[in-house]
Parts: sequence; structure tokens; C-alpha cells
Amino acid sequence: MMRRHKVIFDTDPGVDDAMALRFLTRRPEFDLLAVTTVFGNLDIGTVTRNALWLADRMDLSVPVARGAAAPLARARGHGAPHVHGANGLGDIPLTGPLTGLLADPSVRAADPRPAWQVIVELVRAHPGEVTLIAVGPLTNLALALAHDPEIAGLVAGVSLMGGAFGTRGHRGNVSPVAEANILSDPEAADRVVTAPWPVTMLGLDVTQHVVMDAAYLDRLGAAGGADGVFLRAVSRFYQAFHERSRGLAGIFAHDSLAVIQVMAPHLFTLRRGPVRVACGGIADGQTIQKPDGVPCPPLPAWDVHPAQAVAVDVDAAGALTLYAETFGV
Repeated sequence: MMRRHKVIFDTDPGVDDAMALRFLTRRPEFDLLAVTTVFGNLDIGTVTRNALWLADRMDLSVPVARGAAAPLARARGHGAPHVHGANGLGDIPLTGPLTGLLADPSVRAADPRPAWQVIVELVRAHPGEVTLIAVGPLTNLALALAHDPEIAGLVAGVSLMGGAFGTRGHRGNVSPVAEANILSDPEAADRVVTAPWPVTMLGLDVTQHVVMDAAYLDRLGAAGGADGVFLRAVSRFYQAFHERSRGLAGIFAHDSLAVIQVMAPHLFTLRRGPVRVACGGIADGQTIQKPDGVPCPPLPAWDVHPAQAVAVDVDAAGALTLYAETFGV
């Protein structure tokens, strides 16, 4: 019997967030319990609007809960409209034949509960069964822990897109050492990765190793039906950013890998050891792992915390094949 994973998708949509959510909701391995939003790629109002819009377009009958509007202990950044478009979804029109929605989908309202409360209540309702898939700043997860620390012992796992550990030269994308989701709220990230729950981190070490090139995206658009047309349309602005900034004729898979890891962990090589996040200074937002088995003197900053899993390699071809096959390509 196929295992179904109960999941909460914590997100700041975001082009790659939208692509990951559509992949997740097409897979029979997942039982989506809720979508929770967090500031990040754009402000909380815009990303929550996008999550509600995506839920309408994908006909999802799950709560969409508005989450944190700012980091735990610092001012919010400006987001990334230059990466994801002014509307966060590659500036595609949000009504019309392309999207399958011919009117403003404002009839759907956000759940009245804050995101952290939805997370706590669902984890409590399904002890040992819920996996948190987090693809934005980790503020909602940190708030959930603050309100109910015992949930750390009740989740099945946490799969997050974030961090950069220097594997194959993949270091940072918003500073020489920091990845965007982590730097958006380093204090929250440090609380999440040091909590006593099982975390798997899909950082730039693997997400920048999985490239959906232009030909691949074109195939999705041509052979993936209505969803493929949507995926190709939403990815064009994102692709243009990658071409301008890196000379890359394609996009990094990023958030989709946090989903793929849950259902296909065999595609990833993991390294275990406690992880800390630098909070402040020139290394602000850097993720640093002390790998298990590496000889060094006692380091209390790491040693008192649980070992977590960091992805250091990925079967890129396998991940790309799995994504494409989900859309019939």
C-alpha cells in the first residue's frame, strides 16, 4: 500500500512556491492538510492573496492561514519583486483563460486563525503523522514552537528549503554565505534547526544543482496540459531573472525539492550533525553544520543540540524526471 504523507505547506508564493505546490497537489502520496503563509518573497498581504488564488485555481479544499508579517526580532526586508514579479507570480494575469479563472477569486477567505495556531492544532490532531514542508522564512514554525514546544515531539518531520553549506561551491544567494529564506529571519531559523524535531534541510547545495532549463520548461508547457501551460507561464519572469543574474537559460528547482525529498528520499545524500544559524555580523544568516564524526574539541554551541540532516547531493536527473512525469511529460 502506498504511504500517504499528511503535510502542511508553509510558503511565501513566489514562483517556485507555486510550482512546488502544484507538484505536491498532483501527487497521490500527499494528503495536504493546510497552506500557511509567511512574509518573504513579498509582503504578507500579497503572498496570502497568492496562496488563496492558487488554492482556488487548484481547487484545494484546505484552510489557507495568514502567517507572520515580519521576522521575530528585526525589520522585514523588501522582498524580491525583481525575482518573482510585482505580483509574486511572475506577473501573469490572475484572471483569464491562461489561469482557468475568469473572475477575481476573492470569495475564498483566509482561515481566521494565525498560521502558527493552525500548525499547532493540526500537529496535535495527528500526532506523529504530520510533516511540515517549509519553503519560506521559518517564522511561523518558530512561533508554533514558542506557543507549544511539545509539538517538536509530535511531528513526523520538517522538510525545509533553506540554507547553504558550501557543497560544490554553493554558498549564498543574497550574501556570500547566506540563502534568502534563512537571512529573512535568522533568529527563527536557528530556533527551528536547534529544536528537538527531525529536520531535513534542502539548501542551495542541492537546489542549485537541479536546473529546469528552457527546453524542459517548454516541454512542460507543451505536453503538461492546463497545468503545464500554467507552469510555463509563471516561470518566464523567473527564468528572465536567472538569465540576467547568472546567464542561466532556465531556473533552479528550489522549493520543489523540499516536496520531492519527503516522497523520494532516496534521491538525496544526507549529512547528519547539529546545525546553527549565524545571527548578526558579516556572516548573518549563514548555516553552519558540525558533521557527526568530525574530530574536533567540544563545541557547546553545537553539541547540546540535536543532529539534523543536510542534503549535500542529489540525483538531479531523477528529481527532474519525477517532476515532469507528474504532469504527464
